[in-house]
Amino acid sequence: MDRVVELLPFQYRRVLTNNTTPDEPEDDGEETHEYDAHNVLLLNITLILCVFIAYLIKHNRFYAIPESAAAMLTGIVIGGLVRLASPEQDKLPFLYFNAEVFFFLLLPPIIFEAGYTLRRKSFFANITPIVAYAFVGTLVSTFVVGGLVFSLAKMGLTSSVDKTNPMESLLFGALISAVDPVATLSIMGSPELQCDQLLYSLVFGESVLNDAVAIVLFKTFRKYYAPEDPDLEGSDIPAALFSFVAVSLGSIIVGLLIGLLTSFLYKHTRLYEYPRFETAILFLFCYLCYSLAESMELSGIMALFFNGILLSHYNSYNLSEISYITAEQIFATLAVVAETLVFLYMGLSVFNGAFDQWSPLMSIMIMFFCVLARASHIFPLTWVVNRCRSPGNKIPMKMQYVLWFVGLRGAIAFALAENMPGPNKQSYVANTLCICIFTTVVCGGFTEKLLAKFGMKQPDGAAAVELAHSTDPYENLFPSNMRNRSTSAGRLAIGIHGFWKRADNLYFKPLFGGSEGARRRGQGAHGAHEHDSYETTQINFDDDDDDDENEVDTEMQRFIDSVGGNEAGERSSRSRGASGASADDDDIGEVQGGHYVAPDP
Repeated sequence: MDRVVELLPFQYRRVLTNNTTPDEPEDDGEETHEYDAHNVLLLNITLILCVFIAYLIKHNRFYAIPESAAAMLTGIVIGGLVRLASPEQDKLPFLYFNAEVFFFLLLPPIIFEAGYTLRRKSFFANITPIVAYAFVGTLVSTFVVGGLVFSLAKMGLTSSVDKTNPMESLLFGALISAVDPVATLSIMGSPELQCDQLLYSLVFGESVLNDAVAIVLFKTFRKYYAPEDPDLEGSDIPAALFSFVAVSLGSIIVGLLIGLLTSFLYKHTRLYEYPRFETAILFLFCYLCYSLAESMELSGIMALFFNGILLSHYNSYNLSEISYITAEQIFATLAVVAETLVFLYMGLSVFNGAFDQWSPLMSIMIMFFCVLARASHIFPLTWVVNRCRSPGNKIPMKMQYVLWFVGLRGAIAFALAENMPGPNKQSYVANTLCICIFTTVVCGGFTEKLLAKFGMKQPDGAAAVELAHSTDPYENLFPSNMRNRSTSAGRLAIGIHGFWKRADNLYFKPLFGGSEGARRRGQGAHGAHEHDSYETTQINFDDDDDDDENEVDTEMQRFIDSVGGNEAGERSSRSRGASGASADDDDIGEVQGGHYVAPDP
């Protein structure tokens, strides 16, 4: 209990330990509340400032400082000013990053939003290189960085690394291998840059899965780390790798099972009649999936990502129109706030004593090791992957250079460093924070110039990066010779694909949602207006159509325009016109008797 109390901020420690004297009036509760109010006020003002700066960066297309880097630099400035105003170390809980709050409160919305809004065709079309980079590449990077850091300690070049226990170095290698290119993706995702679709898909897919793999590796190695018993047995590392594979598979299974349970519940109930409950339960199932996986000592981030993908495939058809739009916007908003808060706290951490045991030379060496480790898996793995891709769809060398460059470090690495065990924790935290700041601010700021230099911008008129790189989502799952019907391998690949599609359409979609010809479920608004009821919009939800996602977005916009009045419709029309989209007025549905009637296909 005493250990738990020590981890709490000082004002809560004082309350829990009842640290008052008989003669002292017990009015600390009011003082504590006022002090907390000042902390929260400062935090909210800083967050608003960061979000507004992000808006200005996007609006003015200022790519030299990504939004995440701006939040980090804002945190450094605010932290420095607060430290000057109140130099007492123990009276500024506002500056401290809580890793558990990050993992259990801030991280789930980010991961779920990534899986739920994932462009599945683009992801699965490039699943081979994504899995290779995320799983094999992270393993290679972990052992390269960990081995080189341990060799520095063995040679006596640093005293901040345990030279008797290589597992400590492997722990650091795992956490520093967590690629988190939020800064790069924010620039690549800008429509005006017309970033290459394949490049965006590879970077996004690797970043999401890599975070999960790095966390699983870190937790696995931590089980075998014992500072008091540094001697490793010969079977420890193979056992740790086997545990890593088991945890990864178990996490995916948990995420899929929770997703099926959620979809079944929505499919066979009338939750769509109560949009508030509908959205609330979806939100809570997100945290249920994450917390269940973590309580089973699995990976919550991996479970939640695949849970989001499955819910997008099945459960999105079970939601009412209003809940479908609301859920996406809520999770997107939560993800923005959470990401901004995380990078803000990384900047604030500069002035909370994180650099007390910092060695500049050690940080430079680790930075070099990270660059070397990324090169050691990007180029060899890409060579192997290209052997399995069609001649016109290979990953070119220029794109490989960009993939090598964008391996930035961010929130996951810093949060894992805060959970680093052993006596050298502060040194690892300082080096990790230094690398995160450098890669996010400097490397992230050069992304736009790098894309231009290596020709990774598409010509005007090309499709947006969010669309699939390939028109066939299964095109790159097998080599070109395996997709040939004249070969036995090709017939087998096509047979597996066809079997899954038939099983999905005949059995899974009718049971969990999204069966052929499905419509968005209508809702009776049992809330403020019980008499209002909108019929469902007839939309083709066939996931194999090339333009299905665009059709869904267009029909939703028409629905909003029709029921939102002329003013909202005019604003939306102007917005679409500004983005280059156009629509024939004859194709827009109309409201008849209070019901929205979709246009004839």
